[in-house]
Amino acid sequence: MSETNSARVLLIDDEVAFTSNLAMILSVRGYEATAVHDGESAVRAVEEGDYDVAILDLMMPGIDGIETLRQIKRKKPLLEVIMLTGHGSVDTGVEGMHLGAFDYAMKPIDIGDLLEKIADAYQRKLLQEQRNGNP
Repeated sequence: MSETNSARVLLIDDEVAFTSNLAMILSVRGYEATAVHDGESAVRAVEEGDYDVAILDLMMPGIDGIETLRQIKRKKPLLEVIMLTGHGSVDTGVEGMHLGAFDYAMKPIDIGDLLEKIADAYQRKLLQEQRNGNP
């Protein structure tokens, strides 16, 4: 089993500076972070790669965060998704939770809070894999 901070994290946000900074912060803390900048790329990344946690912005060009969440969860139901929004509402966050998101938060988010959410989501994924008999 992997160490807590060795989670593979997919960052999905059209704000390139945000994902670059977050990827750097995560990698310094031992995470493997990959960034994509739209929903279509996120769905492809999930099909082609193996991720533990996704950080998903709700407001993006092309397919929005809710539709991206639907498609991701269809392909990889155990992938834990944390939704972020600077524009959304509690209602949108609740909708995402009903679609299988692990949690949601408003931007700007405190990096400590986000790191805690990532660690919690990763632990949940590991538990689900153990229950399902996956390595």
